[in-house]
Amino acid sequence: MDVRDGRVVKNLRYFTQLPDAGDPVTLARAYNDQGADELVYLDITASIEARKLTIELVRLTADEVFIPLTVAGGISTVEDMNAVLHAGADKTGINTAAATNPPLISEGALRFGSQCIVVAIDAKHEEGDWWVYTHGGRTATRRRAVAWAHEVQERGAGEILLTSMDRDGTGEGYDTALLRQVTEAVTIPVIASGGASKPEHFVDVVREANVDAVLAASMFHYGRYTIRQAKEHMRANGVPVRPPGALT
Repeated sequence: MDVRDGRVVKNLRYFTQLPDAGDPVTLARAYNDQGADELVYLDITASIEARKLTIELVRLTADEVFIPLTVAGGISTVEDMNAVLHAGADKTGINTAAATNPPLISEGALRFGSQCIVVAIDAKHEEGDWWVYTHGGRTATRRRAVAWAHEVQERGAGEILLTSMDRDGTGEGYDTALLRQVTEAVTIPVIASGGASKPEHFVDVVREANVDAVLAASMFHYGRYTIRQAKEHMRANGVPVRPPGALT
């Protein structure tokens, strides 16, 4: 769930267009009830606006869900991580803060455990390679995405949430080439993000890039598919998932 000004939004292409998709607490409750395995809450403008995320909204969301909740956006210190975890999150996500202050990864892992530290990487293909962007995809760095993924693992991250900026919002499927290079470079779980619009994309990326999880937003937010449909398709194609029969 990408959140801005207390509402869930979904960018249509390249992190720029942000149509409203509903109330985050209501959507969180619905996805919990439908059988999602995890929720990722991203305050997408906190870093751009140099502010902290809204802890009260995290607390309200955590009260409604009983599946793992990862919260990211505007987290720049160990104290921020502590506040988010105490508000009910199970994991903290860092992106801009990790790239600008890499020791934060190790500090968080040492204090809370690697299982709590998810490093989000927004990558764009340029000059024959994938490069890391920060501040909601607005600021270029000179970090190569694959090398950065390996570094965040070495610094203690427990998971990587990898978003292809070239695919995000396009509905064309995940960037399997990028994802495959990263999964081959690290041993920690990699979550695929950016480009999913149908269940077939989930199956393709698991088979072709060996990712550990798949993230999707608009295909569920706007009712094109249900979580049940996605999971049934994945299971029918040999991808291990929590049985659809367990879903409501």
